[in-house]
Amino acid sequence: MVFLIDKTWDGHPIGPGEAARAEITADRDRVVVSVESPFHADPPPASPPGPTDRLWEHEVVEVFLLGRDDAYLEVELGPHGHHLVLELRGVRNVVRRGLPLDYRSRIEGSRWSGVATFPRVWLPAGLDRGNAYASHGAGRSRRHLAAFPVPGDAPDFHRLAAFGAFRFEHL
Repeated sequence: MVFLIDKTWDGHPIGPGEAARAEITADRDRVVVSVESPFHADPPPASPPGPTDRLWEHEVVEVFLLGRDDAYLEVELGPHGHHLVLELRGVRNVVRRGLPLDYRSRIEGSRWSGVATFPRVWLPAGLDRGNAYASHGAGRSRRHLAAFPVPGDAPDFHRLAAFGAFRFEHL
């Protein structure tokens, strides 16, 4: 499954140099999330690389994987080795946070990439929808981009009805 993050959170076109990409692959035991994105040189979080709370406030690519009964997994990956995995049951109802995963990131010039691996059992049952977002900048210059735009007056990545459908068995 590939998410092309190629529009603003509310559906406006962006320049081709700003688009990011997230790819999800899986085998019997594990899931791999690979991201590629422009590097905007935002300051990294103050904490060392690894599980980082509030990573969404920094330069980040986020992947949301939704199953039955509004159960979903949120995987946030940053260019400096920071990550955050949240398991949710219902909108914004976090049941587990900071799940450990194997994550490696690399910055090369004006781009960065990251590869995260985690156990397949973390995926929600009935997985059939998802979305991906990229955020960078600060203050008024903060940009929120999406694979599938979300409605509303402000970016809200937890609008599950806006997620795109896919067939998980193709992974």
